[in-house]
Amino acid sequence: MIVLGIETSCDETAAAVVTDRREILGDVVLSQLSDHRPYGGVVPEIAARAHLDHLDGLIRRAMDEAGIGFDRLDGVAATGGPGLIGGVIVGVMTAKAIAAVRGLPFVAVNHLEGHALTARLTDPAPEGLAFPYLLLLVSGGHCQILAVEGVGRYRRLGTTIDDAVGEAFDKAAKLMGLGYPGGPLLERAAEGGDPARFELPRPMKGRPGCDFSFSGLKTAVRNRLDELPAGPLDPADVRDLAAGFQAAVGDVMVDRCARAMARFRAEHPDGDTLVVAGGVAANKYLRARLTALAEKQGFRFQAPPMRLCTDNAVMIAWAGLERLRLGQSDGLDFAPRPRWPLDPAARKPEGKGAKA
Repeated sequence: MIVLGIETSCDETAAAVVTDRREILGDVVLSQLSDHRPYGGVVPEIAARAHLDHLDGLIRRAMDEAGIGFDRLDGVAATGGPGLIGGVIVGVMTAKAIAAVRGLPFVAVNHLEGHALTARLTDPAPEGLAFPYLLLLVSGGHCQILAVEGVGRYRRLGTTIDDAVGEAFDKAAKLMGLGYPGGPLLERAAEGGDPARFELPRPMKGRPGCDFSFSGLKTAVRNRLDELPAGPLDPADVRDLAAGFQAAVGDVMVDRCARAMARFRAEHPDGDTLVVAGGVAANKYLRARLTALAEKQGFRFQAPPMRLCTDNAVMIAWAGLERLRLGQSDGLDFAPRPRWPLDPAARKPEGKGAKA
């Protein structure tokens, strides 16, 4: 089975071709960072227009990389949400057009499910990663811990009550004058810094449950900056504050995940894998902290390769393929969704509400 995947949920335009033998035949991603950097964040209208301008060409490139024609495809999958609705519409309508012309099944993929299932594609074991497993999904818009029990079967154990962790990285980096995108720049700035120099909180650490909070940590960064002498920031101050921020996030992640592991193991004695996915999973410091936690708790740590942590079409093609193998597809009347929780039955946490 061969599936074409399309990703246009935010500021990456991507197309990929994947097989049910876990082969990536074609994989093309166009970043829009240069378009959005002058504004310090993603501008939805600019993102949607860029998707419209470039998607057709990227699909052609992915198909050329795969060395196949459209007649070899068994299905077309596109991100159906959640995301910036203008971009989602571009991808969904393009996929529908290909499916209609070629007589192929169309699959509208939940972007979060794409992240959730990527580890089943990339797991090094010959038989792949089996269900169930514990998933920490962390990115610029999402921060959740879920029990992944099967395709389409997700139980949320915890989520953020305010900012997603990637959003907190971006905002903290902006406060430090590091630029955009903040996550990778803050990680780089933290190298060689003293994480103990600045006093920063560990929100939610030690509290019952598995929810997260990062708004207070972001505010504490601003307060520490206000306490520094007026004038340009000393590079050493930025380095130490970045290291302290990253260490605080790591402490929170370890605490929340440890609680989720205990709960998951009690409910699923046969589940022994912690999967970390999403853009923040590319952070090497956090990967190291979570790898150590998994080893301590007797879990196997698994994360997709760095390039498949950020938004990509490989994960969309694979999630679409997983659903097609189960006989599932969507009608051409599917309506793109700006919000689409993986676990609709999950409670809403106290606070501002989860990013979904």
